[in-house]
Amino acid sequence: MKNITVTVDDETYRRARIKAAEKDTSVSALVRQFLTEVAADESRDERLRRLEAETRAQITDFVVGDMLSRDEVHERGR
Repeated sequence: MKNITVTVDDETYRRARIKAAEKDTSVSALVRQFLTEVAADESRDERLRRLEAETRAQITDFVVGDMLSRDEVHERGR
């Protein structure tokens, strides 16, 4: 386990102590919980990769042979 030093202003520290006391815990435990939750969150890239995989999994009836030709795509109400 690693120790870290965090510097906050007096008012923030006072409020954190009050919150910790209300939860019957320590400021260190609150900070540990916060950092654990932050570290567990997906990164932006991980989230995008997951969303891409989910989207691709939903595409089940796409067949390249079903694609319109270039002329058909650009045909406009002839």
